[in-house]
Amino acid sequence: MSRPGPRLSINQATIKYASLADALRVVRDAGVQSIGLWREPVAEVGLDRAARMLADSGLRFSSLCRGGFFTAPEGAERRAALDANRRAIEETATLAAAGAEGSAAVLVLVAGGLPAGSRDLAGARERVVDALAELEPEARAAGVTLAVEPLHPMYAADRAVVSTLAQALDIAERFPAASVGVVVDTFHLWWDPDLLRLIARAGAGGRIASYQVCDWVTPLPADVLLARGMMGDGHIDFAPITAAVAEAGYTGDIEVEIFNESIWAEDPASVVARTADAFERCVGVTAPAAG
Repeated sequence: MSRPGPRLSINQATIKYASLADALRVVRDAGVQSIGLWREPVAEVGLDRAARMLADSGLRFSSLCRGGFFTAPEGAERRAALDANRRAIEETATLAAAGAEGSAAVLVLVAGGLPAGSRDLAGARERVVDALAELEPEARAAGVTLAVEPLHPMYAADRAVVSTLAQALDIAERFPAASVGVVVDTFHLWWDPDLLRLIARAGAGGRIASYQVCDWVTPLPADVLLARGMMGDGHIDFAPITAAVAEAGYTGDIEVEIFNESIWAEDPASVVARTADAFERCVGVTAPAAG
């Protein structure tokens, strides 16, 4: 195993079946310095206990996944989603405060897909803007950045009506940069011919809240949610994207987030070791994280 890069963060989704305790342990024992957490494993132990466990691990906290799902029309479903995001803002602030120096209070947001029976993409995107307008003051007060993550267009119907970095920036730029940013995820964005220009635009506005990496491997599985691969196993050229993110001024942790059944079936410690090796070969960022 290579010495883990100082900016490598293991997103908990990459070792999905590990408990929070096990995830913290295998990441720390591998010499990785940062972890991105998911709300469900945190909820299993309770926020206060999760924060203590994170503090005891000595790891940085790079993000919380995930909030969002803002596209329902006004009514009980929409109110419930907004209330869930308010809780997620609180969780993000608590976990960032518990993490080691250099932790980032970043809440990753997935916009949500089309409501049942709807074909109105533009209207759904405007409801995302409306939700952010309601939540942004609360995030700002808590010191949390809401990070809008554009997802590949194949998810537009059921997961995210925000499909490009341009769309995410058009939304984020309506709000203060400290409280609303964007996620640059190689899996979702590598195909975009305007990607490098858009990364520069995001950097100029101080909007890059998180940089996530994994590979695009073909053939895609039947469940395209599980289509992500280990860096180096697929088609993405990480070097120009990573260079563009660096030139745009992003100096934070870089998360590896992989949804893949075969990787989930492996021993978590082996996955983390393999991730560190692949990160060094393919992403190769050695400068320490800002903190």
